[in-house]
Amino acid sequence: MRLGAGTFAACCVAIEVLGVAIFLRGFFPVPVRSSAGTGQQSELPAPEPSAGATSNWTKLPPPLFSKVVIVLIDALRDDFVFGPKGMKFMPYTTYLVEKGASHSFVAEAKPPTVTMPRIKALMTGSLPGFIDIVRNLDSPVLLEDSVIRQAKAAGKRIVFYGDETWVKLFPKHFAEYDGTTSFFVSDYTEVDNNVTRHLDQVLKRGDWDMLILHYLGLDHIGHVSGPNSPLIGHKLREMDGVLMKIHTSLLSQEKERALPSLLVLCGDHGMSDTGSHGASSMEEVSTPLIFISSAFERKPGGIRHPVRVQQTDLAATLAIGLGLPIPKDSVGSLLFPVVERRPMREQLRFLHLNTVQLSKLLQENVATYEKEPAFEQFKMSERLHGNWVRLYLEEGRSDVILGLGTKVVKQYLEALKTLSTALSTQGAQYDVYSMAMGTAMVLEVLALLLLSTPQALRPQAELQVPLLSPAFSLLFYLGFLALSAVHVVVCTSVENSCYLCSLSWLAAGGVMLLVSALLCAAMSALVKACQAGDLRKHPARPRPRWSELELLLLLGTLGHMLSLGASSFVEEEHQTWYFLVNTLCLALSQQMHRSFLEDDQAVPTLPTADVACKVQARPVLPGDLRKWTVLASPWLVLVCCRMLRSLNQTGVQWAHRPDLGHWLTSSDHKAELSALAALSLLVIFLLTQRGCSPVSKGALALGLLGVYCYRVAVGNLLFPWRPDSRAISKGIIEARFVYVFVLGILFTGTKDLLRSQVLAAEHKIKTMGLWEIFSGLILLAALLFRPHNLPVLALSLLTQAVLANFVWKPLGHSAVEVTVMHYWFGQAFFYFQGNSNNIATVDISTGFVGFDSYAEAPAVLLTAFGTFAGPLLWASHLVHFLSSEASSGTALGHAGFCYALAGSASAAIYLVLVTALRYHLFIWSVFSPKLLYEGARLLLTAAVCAFCSAMDHTGTSGA
Repeated sequence: MRLGAGTFAACCVAIEVLGVAIFLRGFFPVPVRSSAGTGQQSELPAPEPSAGATSNWTKLPPPLFSKVVIVLIDALRDDFVFGPKGMKFMPYTTYLVEKGASHSFVAEAKPPTVTMPRIKALMTGSLPGFIDIVRNLDSPVLLEDSVIRQAKAAGKRIVFYGDETWVKLFPKHFAEYDGTTSFFVSDYTEVDNNVTRHLDQVLKRGDWDMLILHYLGLDHIGHVSGPNSPLIGHKLREMDGVLMKIHTSLLSQEKERALPSLLVLCGDHGMSDTGSHGASSMEEVSTPLIFISSAFERKPGGIRHPVRVQQTDLAATLAIGLGLPIPKDSVGSLLFPVVERRPMREQLRFLHLNTVQLSKLLQENVATYEKEPAFEQFKMSERLHGNWVRLYLEEGRSDVILGLGTKVVKQYLEALKTLSTALSTQGAQYDVYSMAMGTAMVLEVLALLLLSTPQALRPQAELQVPLLSPAFSLLFYLGFLALSAVHVVVCTSVENSCYLCSLSWLAAGGVMLLVSALLCAAMSALVKACQAGDLRKHPARPRPRWSELELLLLLGTLGHMLSLGASSFVEEEHQTWYFLVNTLCLALSQQMHRSFLEDDQAVPTLPTADVACKVQARPVLPGDLRKWTVLASPWLVLVCCRMLRSLNQTGVQWAHRPDLGHWLTSSDHKAELSALAALSLLVIFLLTQRGCSPVSKGALALGLLGVYCYRVAVGNLLFPWRPDSRAISKGIIEARFVYVFVLGILFTGTKDLLRSQVLAAEHKIKTMGLWEIFSGLILLAALLFRPHNLPVLALSLLTQAVLANFVWKPLGHSAVEVTVMHYWFGQAFFYFQGNSNNIATVDISTGFVGFDSYAEAPAVLLTAFGTFAGPLLWASHLVHFLSSEASSGTALGHAGFCYALAGSASAAIYLVLVTALRYHLFIWSVFSPKLLYEGARLLLTAAVCAFCSAMDHTGTSGA
């Protein structure tokens, strides 16, 4: 069967998406878990150890607190409480920390620092898998053992108000609850008022044992305005008042109870300097953890620096405080200061229960646990504890017994630390089988694309795809039998769960058939290439020498892919793309000068390889003006790129440095930001309207005016006639006004495009339809971009216009060269937006522009578009440019194939690198987020290839 190059590329990328999905399912591992399921009956607690004596303490110790209140403030950074902001805006909390009956810690949250995995860590004590960052959007029911489950089983009444994620994780555990939507980040007032409005009644009622409050307003302010917004101080002061109300109420009621109450203040994660979270910077992983109770000793005065602990330690501490079994999957340690005033025998009992639980978890997850230093320390501590119990029962209390007990406590604390560290580093078990199958599928697709390149880039942009020959080849059946044998061996011998083994035989067989067919197709392409002489030293058809620009594009793309094996290059990938586009501008300038020197004609054209069609070379300006404009155009693009580098600092090493974006977004420079935004919107209109119909021009103008009105409504910008306006709203009406014009322009463009495809209308209608779709996307991006990022959009359009009119047309670059240049600039503008390979730079507030409630599908789509607007807009411009300027209709086929080849090669090489580096120190903080970004880019590549295939008229023909 003969396929167009674009259609063939789209099919290959679709298969590669499946391979990457299988790899991701195997790569994101299953954390350490107890083999005892939550449905099983709770085990009896380990008895107190004794050496030669009989101890009658075989039950759990009684609870230390009658009631527990957990106040979780989303995105509460440690310096918001322990730093200058805490002293200024949270005076009551600061007093409790410095002089009150409390214990303060800095709890470290492991990445990913998003809400759902952090709640799991707090309540189960386990380390959630990295893939939970995806499940954060729609939290499934938590099946693991947890403090909430143990409290429910013990008959305790739990009341919850706040983030509905808790209700999704624990759907049948709360006697009373009121959930609020966590993803509607534009709301930072009502979302907390809906929690606080229940306080007076529930505190007065007192018919509960555990009260959990999850406040979201601080996190929402961070997403919208950042950690330096004046709103942060107001919210911290509000939270301080809530804490004071709860604490005073608990103290006033303690006289009626036999046991004191416990108030816990904590955060699920921190907040980066940009106001987001999800990664592993110190600001994102450091959260306060404060225990407040009259059972603790009041501090005499002075500031005590908080000790750094793990966030997973809260589960074990709460379980001990409530007299509950420690969750089976917990890797946390008891925070000893909470129990240090208890009698020595109770202290040792608490520590023994914690070490027994951790040692069992170690035995179930480490085959050679007996050789682990942590297990040896546990056994030593247990023996010392047994000897101490024997002496205590024989001789009673004495100073000598107390001194010996103190030494046993130190031994237990060392064992706890070692056990917890061993389990945390043991961490995860990879599904290597699924990873190998996914990688094999991706590499086979890449090999097939590479071997098909000579055919795909010919002027016809068609290639012969053998579909029947692999099905009747011996290699196909041998490959399928070999894979089936491997599948049976793996699924019957491996104790760890494999994703492919959990599939039905039909689904698993389909994967094996696909891998075998791809292998045969790649081998068939290799044989045909050798027979045709494409891989011989002396090919039958001589090829022109590669130009310097072609070598730069090839070596730059390959060099970038290989650089991703180093963590620093992943963290600072933007520097690689900045260097490449700057080098490209210099190379284009050199090519311009050389062309004018060699040929003094009006329109210089350079010979290009005949494997790809050339863009029509024609003059765009008359005489010397055109000549000097063409010569200056690469330098103008270089200046634009340099200006954009100063707008947003990104990456890791220099992200903290001040940039133009921070200066513009400060409250003191709102007038300057308003002027720059207005100028940027004007430039966007002037550069976009040139290819639109009169109706679309009017819609575009009104839409861009609506964008400015929306930003004024939400308080980002000012109207010139109301410079002191402080009225702030959610801007829902203004945003929806813009959405109407976005949909109208997209509808008009789609209608023209379909008419040109179905009715074979004139080429001009197709070109206008593509440009109007591009204009609709531009208007949507303008609405979603932060105001200080509007210059990124304006300069992106200016760069496209300069390159299209003064570089690609005069020099007659091939479709392949134009495609790779679009790919490069698309990646560079992804980072010019302020993005990085860090999850924290994803601006989720874009998903809620124009919505007054949370809608999952629009939120995900808008957030994805806002994040990848740079690559998407450059890909859209590529389709329009080649459709309107190419001398052959096969240019889009070449473009789709090159786009697929670049995306496939990048994904394949990165999968191999990540597999080799899966035990690297920075695998979860650096390489794993980049893996998610690569998956998203591959989906974008599939969409681009499918669109190019749809626009390409070469289509499909019979065998």
